[in-house]
Amino acid sequence: MTLEAIDIYVPSRIPSTHPLHEPQMLTAARREEFRRMARDSREAKNAAMSGTGPKSLHPLYTPRLDPNSLMPKKNRSGLVSLSLFSGGGGLDLGFERAGFHHSASYEWLDFAGDTLQANRPEWSVYKGEAGDVRGVDWTPYRRQVDVLHGGPPCQPFSMAGKQRGALDPRDMWPEFVRAVMSVKPRAFVGENVAALSSARFAEYVDQVILSPLASEYSIQKVTLFAHEFGVPQLRKRVFFVGFRTKRDAAAWAPPAASHFRPGGKPEEGLQPTMGIREALGLPDIGHDELSPTIRSGLSGPRHTTSIINSVSAQKRFRALQIWGNGVAATREAAQAFVAKHDDYRLAVPEVGIVQGFPEDWRFSGATYMQLGQIGNAVPPALGYAVASSISSVLAR
Repeated sequence: MTLEAIDIYVPSRIPSTHPLHEPQMLTAARREEFRRMARDSREAKNAAMSGTGPKSLHPLYTPRLDPNSLMPKKNRSGLVSLSLFSGGGGLDLGFERAGFHHSASYEWLDFAGDTLQANRPEWSVYKGEAGDVRGVDWTPYRRQVDVLHGGPPCQPFSMAGKQRGALDPRDMWPEFVRAVMSVKPRAFVGENVAALSSARFAEYVDQVILSPLASEYSIQKVTLFAHEFGVPQLRKRVFFVGFRTKRDAAAWAPPAASHFRPGGKPEEGLQPTMGIREALGLPDIGHDELSPTIRSGLSGPRHTTSIINSVSAQKRFRALQIWGNGVAATREAAQAFVAKHDDYRLAVPEVGIVQGFPEDWRFSGATYMQLGQIGNAVPPALGYAVASSISSVLAR
């Protein structure tokens, strides 16, 4: 066997400064391939910025999907919500559109807190150290909140990571449980990646989430797909929904799908979800489908503007003639920076639309920070569907 046939893994030359970064095991050939791609990208970007690069064939397209249409704004229900692990505001926006009064948001990332405050100056937003739920006394909210909601960090459970669960210092489910037991809302919503509902974490879910809350709440676990609510993306999430009274729990039913997958069999009463090209207003190329799951994550030794999380996702984007390896801050910047094969380069506002955020919901921070907030968020239309189903029970 020749040396070329042996997979020899070599470490990255980029120093990792993040304590929770988990570097990939790559061969020397694969690392060199990535370095070449990075060099080519830098050179193309510099040429675009200097005006010496090639000219794009793509005009500035007008998106066809308005995510607000997926969540028609409802009148105030008189119900009050409290948000933990608020991130870029997916659940917060969904609950607001469903008629809830927003009491406060807690988010430890400063730039995500800036996003919430910039979009809703009237909201009470606690960010940074003030937003670290581990130091919050929740008793002032006791009996003042109808629904407590939040999505604790998913990295301890995601298949994209090491799935360390309770051994991962980012595991915040115990803090979510502590908040629920202290605030004692009429209902709660906890959200996470679908992997949390797998057999691997069955014992964790029972011991850390269900058992501590079961004495006061009737809890249901439900898995929902974003595209079934009009979001043009493959995204699967698990929700834990609990009610303090058995009467409310018995009256609640998970939200029913409002849309069917593009290209799928039409179903009575359901609308077709747009493919990503249609949603963004791109020309018809004879092929369209849901976007692959947008990459989520903000940790690592380098700041990435790629939203692609797998080789298969890369192939699907290529077939769609869409470039997701380097997302630009604006449409104008994306138009100037011509992608390989002249694929359509995405801009941050368009990635927001693919995640279900209205275009007027602006994200704060550097481009990679904005993309991290989008990729980590609950699609607002999904939050809206859950919020509406709960409101129909609590507002009776």
